[in-house]
Amino acid sequence: RLGLERADTAEKALAVIVDLLEKYGQGGNCMESHMAFTYHNSFLIADRKEAWVLETSGKYWAAEKVEGGVRNISNQLSITTKIDREHPELKEYAKSKGWWDGEKEFDFAATYSYVNTARMTTSRGRYCEGYKLLNKHKGSITSEIMMEILRDKESGINMEGGFMTTGSMVSVLPQQPNLPCVHFFTGTPDPAR
Repeated sequence: RLGLERADTAEKALAVIVDLLEKYGQGGNCMESHMAFTYHNSFLIADRKEAWVLETSGKYWAAEKVEGGVRNISNQLSITTKIDREHPELKEYAKSKGWWDGEKEFDFAATYSYVNTARMTTSRGRYCEGYKLLNKHKGSITSEIMMEILRDKESGINMEGGFMTTGSMVSVLPQQPNLPCVHFFTGTPDPAR
């Protein structure tokens, strides 16, 4: 929200978020119950001309400029070796912890989360299922198709149970500045409604 308030481009919003992350860190419970459950965050940041994925681990972060096609995030780190911006100590910290030897190609998701990045888009899970649904419609995604994807319960994108999806947003950002941007938000706690 502060990125939206303080920046007029996606790139500037990225800078706002990483500056705040550096100054204040992150944290807080992800549930209203008394169970302590926290995780780090991922962000899709877009304007009319460009889009970025920002992923964080503590105060460390990596950002990937989206150059085309489709891109999704979902409860796991997904930036691998295409890192366009990074925390200045990202790699040194990983080396100091013994997570990366400094020799092989640096893979943010594999290093900071121990995810098998070769299996991210093939093993069943929200990230993989979102990736498949987006690629199924690649080149012809409309706001209606995005709403369908965000309503999908079978894939786990629209979660039910202990962790529930409580809202979704679809934005249409035409590149032509004379056309208005349109934003759709769910009006109920369940995007399927």
